[in-house]
Amino acid sequence: MSTRPWIVDDNVWTLIEPLLPPWPERSPGPRPVADRLCLQGILYVLYNDIAWQLLPLELGFGSGQTCWRRLERWQQAGIFDQLHRILLAELNAAGQLDWSRACVDSSHIRVKRGVPTPVRRRSTGARRAANTT
Repeated sequence: MSTRPWIVDDNVWTLIEPLLPPWPERSPGPRPVADRLCLQGILYVLYNDIAWQLLPLELGFGSGQTCWRRLERWQQAGIFDQLHRILLAELNAAGQLDWSRACVDSSHIRVKRGVPTPVRRRSTGARRAANTT
């Protein structure tokens, strides 16, 4: 393992970069921090388990607030779901995944709303309560 695992190498960056949304041409404020540096800042915060405010500016990743905002923007755009699928496909193609150890967690699957239930339910209303005395 690298001594600095938050550094994104060129091979991984070539997979990530096409997924990222382009930065708006006319965005207010100073020139934005490069996406790769922001990603490395995000990984640094997560790896070291520190607060966003404690991200050292000397590393050149931008401020913690900048990295946090970029993370929020990418999360809302669904970048990490896409990246997860791509990395799984790459690892599977290389024979690096053991699918016998995989499991499906139904808490991550959306429930279809409005679908009629196949079983008729017994009514619970308009009945007298049982006498308990």
